[in-house]
Amino acid sequence: MEKNLDWKLIKREQLFKDRWADIKIDTCEKADGSIITPFYTYAFPDFATALAFTKDGQVILERIYRHGIEQTDLELPGGCVEASDASLEAAMGRELLEETGYRFESIEYLGKVAHNPSIHNNYMHMFLAKGGEFDANYPLDLEEGVEVVLKSLDQVLELLAERKFMQAMQVSTLHYALLKMGKLVIK
Repeated sequence: MEKNLDWKLIKREQLFKDRWADIKIDTCEKADGSIITPFYTYAFPDFATALAFTKDGQVILERIYRHGIEQTDLELPGGCVEASDASLEAAMGRELLEETGYRFESIEYLGKVAHNPSIHNNYMHMFLAKGGEFDANYPLDLEEGVEVVLKSLDQVLELLAERKFMQAMQVSTLHYALLKMGKLVIK
């Protein structure tokens, strides 16, 4: 029989809350009876990302500046899941369209990962999108500061092998999408 390792929440105080972050201070009792305080938790919206292919087999990537690491890098397209999204697939389709201008024939759910479950409560939902066709009539979300870049799958695999993707959860998406496609090669 497995030991119960769950913590019991004794007290929770709101420290800060806005659209993007919800920070709380918890007091918890561990299964052994010891008390942990303060324990900070951070709530953020769930988000989604995809390994996305155009109809002609090109991978859609984005060049974007990330202030946390003060660096411009290549990433997979993605963004926050919104309450108004009908489904996770709809959220992914919306994000792909807003950021890249592409609409997709299929958007397949691959699962979810938690990027820091010790203190964060959200998930990143992973997708494989195929059959992307550029919609020249759709107004792109220019506030994102995204440059859309098309690469071959071989180029993406080379970038992955060279550790050029910095966003760890997107590496998970690449892993699961390539596994699904039978293209995962570990050297």
